[in-house]
Parts: sequence; C-alpha cells; structure tokens
Amino acid sequence: MIKNRIKEYRAKCDMKQEDLAKLVGVRRETIGNLEKGKYNPSLVLAWNIAKVFHVSIEEVFTVEEQR
Repeated sequence: MIKNRIKEYRAKCDMKQEDLAKLVGVRRETIGNLEKGKYNPSLVLAWNIAKVFHVSIEEVFTVEEQR
C-alpha cells in the first residue's frame, strides 16, 4: 500500500487541494482521493507533486508492505 504526506505538505505551504491540482494538471478530486489512499498516483504524477514541494518522491510517498 502506498502512503503519502500530501496533506501535510499542503498545510506547510498553505495550499488548498485545488491549488495543488492546478499545479500538477489533475482535478481537485484526484488530490482528495490520493490523500485518502483511494488512488495510487502514476509515477509522473508522484514526481510532479514532489516537485511542487521541492522534495524527493520518497519524502511524499512511501510503500508500506502488507502482511
């Protein structure tokens, strides 16, 4: 399962879901679904989100192994 810290990074940047969505070229609902763990991003989307926050992909997204 892929976990993410998008909401945390958005809060640090005082950014709304809609703002991030516009910057990475997706709908606001997509950002909401990512934050809730309902959707796994493509590599390109993960890269673009990390780039907005000036961090590596690994700082935003982590893979949690299932048991």
